[in-house]
Amino acid sequence: MKYEVVVGLEVHAELDTRTKIYCNCTTKFGAEPNTQCCPVCLGLPGAIPVLNKKVVEYAVKTGLATNCSITMLSKQDRKNYFYPDLPKAYQISQDDLPICTDGYLDIEVEGKTKRVGIHRIHIEEDAGKLIHSESNNDTLIDFNRAGVPLIEIVTAPDMHSSQEVKAFFEKLKTILEYTEVSDCKMQEGSLRADINLSVKPEGAKTLGTRTEMKNLNSTRAIVRAVEHESKRQIEQLEQGLLITQETRRWDDAKCESYPLRSKKEAHDYRFFAEPNLCSIIIDDAWLKRIRASIPELPDDKKVRFIKQYDLPEYDAAYITSSKPLADYFENAAKISKNPKAISNWIMGDVLNKLKDGGIQITGIPISAQRLTKLVDLIDSNIISSRIAKQVFEIMWDTNDEPDEIVEKYGLQVLSDSDTIKRIVNEVISENPKAVDDIKSGKKRSIGFLVGQVMRKTDGKADPRIVNQLLSEATQ
Repeated sequence: MKYEVVVGLEVHAELDTRTKIYCNCTTKFGAEPNTQCCPVCLGLPGAIPVLNKKVVEYAVKTGLATNCSITMLSKQDRKNYFYPDLPKAYQISQDDLPICTDGYLDIEVEGKTKRVGIHRIHIEEDAGKLIHSESNNDTLIDFNRAGVPLIEIVTAPDMHSSQEVKAFFEKLKTILEYTEVSDCKMQEGSLRADINLSVKPEGAKTLGTRTEMKNLNSTRAIVRAVEHESKRQIEQLEQGLLITQETRRWDDAKCESYPLRSKKEAHDYRFFAEPNLCSIIIDDAWLKRIRASIPELPDDKKVRFIKQYDLPEYDAAYITSSKPLADYFENAAKISKNPKAISNWIMGDVLNKLKDGGIQITGIPISAQRLTKLVDLIDSNIISSRIAKQVFEIMWDTNDEPDEIVEKYGLQVLSDSDTIKRIVNEVISENPKAVDDIKSGKKRSIGFLVGQVMRKTDGKADPRIVNQLLSEATQ
């Protein structure tokens, strides 16, 4: 029997505000435990919350960027449940009137466009962080994260493979970065996803029993979890076993999941309107200002890069998938005569160095202007492409100007025909078999001779002169 996988995501994004959602405590990451909290975010009796207006603005901005309808009159609700890192024993969230509803994102998978629905986006407060000590069998609580503002983005169950989930999640992450509502630092917990997944016989109208995996904090983990859980459920059904509706824990290191708790019955959160907070009213003027603040989004930027800089669609899509990368490219391309060469350097040498060094895109040590100068030196035939690689490595370590590096190390292209001719004659006399092969029609051997000349000149010889002289000498 063939099966169809059905996946929906609940994505939690911490908003990049300076202060928390209901108090003036800072949201800065990495402070000593329990040093960024107050009576409000600790849930002490008598502490009254006050909504951070920027949270509403960022939620609406996200909704507009993801084609949602905006709820002009909404409210916040108490979601009652007990957990050790939730000191009030309830979370302020939104129940029946979320700020954003009925949106979508279009994704591309294997050359086909697919629309994934967004059911809702609502605001809520984050909980504290539990720190489990295996050695002492203790659990510590850090309340610095309690009250950090979140938006929860809930999709429709429209995805049917790990590739679709990956494409949606990465596109959503890019939009959050472009709109600057979240820094999306998954390693710091700023962006995490819950996976709701079920399988059903292909063509069946009724969805299967779903499981949930919570708080996955990397794209790799999300993809692996979807693939593993899909396989696990199909194997269960093939053996005639029932799928248990439950929450499972994903262990990415072991690529395994484990049952955490049963979800046979829906939780009764006893939602009711938060009595200490006013209704949220969004008027037309405010909505218009938020809409005007939305920058050029990835899809539009990709189209413009193709037209303005004559980039292939693949290059444009890759570069615009990251706002810092797109900004870096454009800062270089707008002053360059060769934007395609800029793209090649970024997608090749720059990204390879970042990966090898474990460096974020924002940490590129070579300025966009200096990368442009390096490309100009190649195009002006002052240095060869091979020498440019050496210059690039020195620039990466020193951030010196490329022309100064060329001058300091004497890396200019050797373009003196007489000097190159002498070296070409040496190579020909040293490699008679290669010359005979060329004369007998094996033109590939000329590449070998070019390489020998370049080796003798430390890669400085002008390749155009080398090829011309070799062609003349081997006719």
